[in-house]
Amino acid sequence: MKRESIYNSLNKSKPGVLALFDPDRIQVDNIKKLTEFVCEQGVAGILAGSSLLVSPHFDKFVATVKKSTDKPVILFPGGSHQVNAHADAIFFLSLLSGRNSEFLIGEQVKAVFLIKEYDLEVISVGYILVESGNYTAVEYMSNTKPIPRSKPEIAVAHALAGEYFGMKYIYLEAGSGADKPVPENMIKKIKEAISIPLVVGGG
Repeated sequence: MKRESIYNSLNKSKPGVLALFDPDRIQVDNIKKLTEFVCEQGVAGILAGSSLLVSPHFDKFVATVKKSTDKPVILFPGGSHQVNAHADAIFFLSLLSGRNSEFLIGEQVKAVFLIKEYDLEVISVGYILVESGNYTAVEYMSNTKPIPRSKPEIAVAHALAGEYFGMKYIYLEAGSGADKPVPENMIKKIKEAISIPLVVGGG
């Protein structure tokens, strides 16, 4: 019997929560305890990735997360160098809010052969970065400007474009270390406009 796709299993848990494990912020020795904790809280899955990836232990990091849970482990990569065989799936991110072609399509092209070789389930995601009140790591690393907090209609337009491109999720966030989260009115307007699942990250 074929295993249910991770995408379908995540959609069954709507509304749900995904935990993000950043290898630059979490020590490998702490993964098992942290994984047990978030799973007890009822997360639908665990995302693994970083804007920069300073840690040299990413392979061990993902493998340890995978060994510590039956929940799906999904890559949330800041670049093609974060494709990893130990994960179950990958959020195939395209940074829609920016105009840097490297993060719209360039890094994705670099990643595809490893994704195929590792047989990762691919979940295409339109990533929208929102102004946070301070300069975040993802802004710097992607060399892009976020969508202004006061312009929800621009965010809606980008989200609809992602849906019309055929993406399976829209992911909104203000970025790691953000002073302010994504505005509630922006979330509401996007949710009303699109028919695909909306994921809202922290920051």
